[in-house]
Amino acid sequence: MPFSKFKTPEKYRYQTGFGSYQESEAVEGALPIGQNTPQRPPFGLYTEKISGSAFQAPRPDNQQTWLYRIIPSVVHEPFEPEALQDGAEQATNYNAYDDLVHTPTQVRWDPFDIEEKADWVHSMHLLCAAGDVSTKSGLGYFIFTAGNTMDPTSAFSSADGELLIILQTGVLDIKTELGHLLVRPLEICVIPRGIKYNVSLPEGPVRGYALELHQGVFTLPNLGPLGSFGCANTRDFQIPVAAYEEATEGVEYKIISKFNGRLYEARQGHSPFDIVAWHGTYYPYKYDLGRFMTVGSISYDHPDPSIFTLLASSEGLAELAIFPPRWLVMENTFRPPWYHRNTMAEFMGLIQGEYDARTDGGFRPGGASLHNVMVGHGPDSATHARASEMELLPQKVGEGSMAFVLEANVLLGLSQWAWSKSNKRQLNYNARTWLGLRSHFKKPEKAKVISPFLDQQLKSSGEVQARVNGH
Repeated sequence: MPFSKFKTPEKYRYQTGFGSYQESEAVEGALPIGQNTPQRPPFGLYTEKISGSAFQAPRPDNQQTWLYRIIPSVVHEPFEPEALQDGAEQATNYNAYDDLVHTPTQVRWDPFDIEEKADWVHSMHLLCAAGDVSTKSGLGYFIFTAGNTMDPTSAFSSADGELLIILQTGVLDIKTELGHLLVRPLEICVIPRGIKYNVSLPEGPVRGYALELHQGVFTLPNLGPLGSFGCANTRDFQIPVAAYEEATEGVEYKIISKFNGRLYEARQGHSPFDIVAWHGTYYPYKYDLGRFMTVGSISYDHPDPSIFTLLASSEGLAELAIFPPRWLVMENTFRPPWYHRNTMAEFMGLIQGEYDARTDGGFRPGGASLHNVMVGHGPDSATHARASEMELLPQKVGEGSMAFVLEANVLLGLSQWAWSKSNKRQLNYNARTWLGLRSHFKKPEKAKVISPFLDQQLKSSGEVQARVNGH
């Protein structure tokens, strides 16, 4: 800290500042001065606007970017359902929202296998979801396990929502319409709805987690009594700078669109990455988790985990919280998270190391767990026993580890793939984790236990509080 030490060096330049107005040009003078739509834009470029919010949205919430490109994105052949080869399933199970399994049982998965022949788009599997893509409601949780780089003459975009990417292993080299992003483990990335991009894998197979928001966008949570800074700070978010490519003569480009949960493709004779300059507030970005400024108790008790919130959705639907290495110093306190039931559905993943509240060996990097709405969970039995007896010295936890939780304010259903087809669901999760907990209750011999009740033998006309010893 305060930043991660990456094995793969950075290769791109970035602008910084979450939610700030940005402008960038790959060729000096490509941005118009003083207006957005001149009659003849510089260098013969076309003006195009992409809007991520309603035109009349309040100024702080308005998301839009002006693009200056070689050929407008409207120039393409009609979209058709994607034609897959080798009998592959159509878009894995993107559109499985009508066939979800709802259960109050705690669920955990082993690390998911890499699909050596699948690229970024076709390795994406739905784990759980809620809502309706077509009405822009709800969200979907995905796992990706790609072994192949996307075809360099292809581009992917989703009309269904904004995508949060949490990489667990490998490296993503993402070429977007607005510039390049290099994403490594311990970095997250957000791709806004509708932005086209291509993903190459410079260091081989990748695995990670993704959350697609069908409604709203990710924002920074308010800090309240913390003041003006803390947790994830605005300046630490990195935004690409303009970079463009011109079409190679005779090369056909394929555009893949995720639209209402299905994949469609269209062909065009120009590069989708031909934006020479842009300005606005609608763009992809990334963030180094090592820059997160943790806060916590320095006296007693364990604060609510909201102190670890990194991103929150604009409509209160979802939150991302992370658990970085940190010091615990609380006195007379059970230091791991307490047992709890929550109105939020909690989906946990592990990027590296071991999560300090799950030490039974079953929660591993690349795996995941889901504790749905009002489903009880907390430390495993071994962790509880150790934490109840340990000497409470200042303690550094999470060294070499990074876990996260994606909370959703909806009841999540599991895809058929996550429930049974993937063969990764741990059937003994509950027994392995909590059934070892035993009662330690010891009533003092002379204790007087008071239990108010209505004595059915007494007259119904009287209001009685009965006081009974040893009941």
